[in-house]
Amino acid sequence: MAEEIRIGLIGCGGILPVHLRAMKRLREVGYDRFRITALMSRKLEDALRFRRPGDGPPPKPPVSDDPDDPLGVEHHYVSDVHDGKVEVYDDLDLMLAEAPIDAVEIFTTHSSHHEIAINALEAGKHVAVEKPMALTCLAARRMIEAAERAERTLMVLENHRFWPHVRAAGWAAQSGLLGDIQMILSLSIGTREWSPDIVLGHTPWRHDRLAGGGCAVDFGPHLLDWTRQVGGEIRSVSAMTRCLEPVRREYDDAGRVTEEIEADADDTFFAHLRFRDGAVGSLGFSVAGHGEPISLPGGRAIYGSRGCLQRGEAILSDGRRESIEELYFDHAPPDELAAHFPLGMRDAFALETHQFIEACIAGEQPELSGQEGLRDLAAAFAIHESALAGCEVRVDDVASGQICAYQDELNHHWGIE
Repeated sequence: MAEEIRIGLIGCGGILPVHLRAMKRLREVGYDRFRITALMSRKLEDALRFRRPGDGPPPKPPVSDDPDDPLGVEHHYVSDVHDGKVEVYDDLDLMLAEAPIDAVEIFTTHSSHHEIAINALEAGKHVAVEKPMALTCLAARRMIEAAERAERTLMVLENHRFWPHVRAAGWAAQSGLLGDIQMILSLSIGTREWSPDIVLGHTPWRHDRLAGGGCAVDFGPHLLDWTRQVGGEIRSVSAMTRCLEPVRREYDDAGRVTEEIEADADDTFFAHLRFRDGAVGSLGFSVAGHGEPISLPGGRAIYGSRGCLQRGEAILSDGRRESIEELYFDHAPPDELAAHFPLGMRDAFALETHQFIEACIAGEQPELSGQEGLRDLAAAFAIHESALAGCEVRVDDVASGQICAYQDELNHHWGIE
């Protein structure tokens, strides 16, 4: 059994700094069961930019101005994580053939996730891939099949599940604190940084439907993974999607338009959910919206037969009102807390990295396995499939491929069979 996992990082863009920061934080608490030994990007200079200061072009500024946004994290280098030799590549096949790696983490655009993951698995490497898992459910199933054939770990990096407030909400719902879960609600319309018509993350592909863009699949997995933690498995979805801003723009500091990009991917969706255990839910999300953004207080709410959870508080029918995180850390089983927050870490990105490395070392599938990623992805595509069909669709039918009309064009365009 390996005592240290050598990792190759694939895709050197705006999301990589938050992952490098997480790895640095793991090292700072004494966790040293991994080493980054390779970086790969289509442009070699992008890989060099992250190796060590002075090796490549200057760092790019964070994509977001919000320090709480993963895209707002300052630049980090591999040399901030640990010393040692790091190879750089601009060719995937060459990296898989010769780099000293046991595993890869994939941070590329959605459309390339499946091809890179399958190639890496077939080369005998463990794989972690950023959410959404794949471009379509068919592509996700092919990734799972490749992991099973290779007997390698496949993990989806859904960091949202690892945050303390999400773990606490899941515990509140599953422990019976709120009684039988009845309603799950989430509403967020507009953002101060990306709405009404600004290019999301300065990445035009996010507005291209065939490139895997669109809110339902880009942002939806975060939200839908949360709903599954608090409400159980989603049985069916009835939804609408819209592209309300068919032109997205880049602006300079003076507010002048510097570029216009045509968009055909959804920037808005509304979905009603039915859960297997009887709860119902309603989700609304948009990165359009002129004027002021609006959301539910706290963005989300859960209602059960004994009380509700909103704005970070459990508000119970007997009059109690307490912080859900405080309740969770005071009353959740110690073995659950130890499993969810090893090393005392609270950084979600560090926790997901830790889970991946430990699964690789043990030769096991992690909590956020390929199958889990497929469930989130199927729920997200159920939004599209329902909107296209104009009726309610079952998530199981989307996951299995029985319902795939929206995804057929994507599969054909990218040659997914």
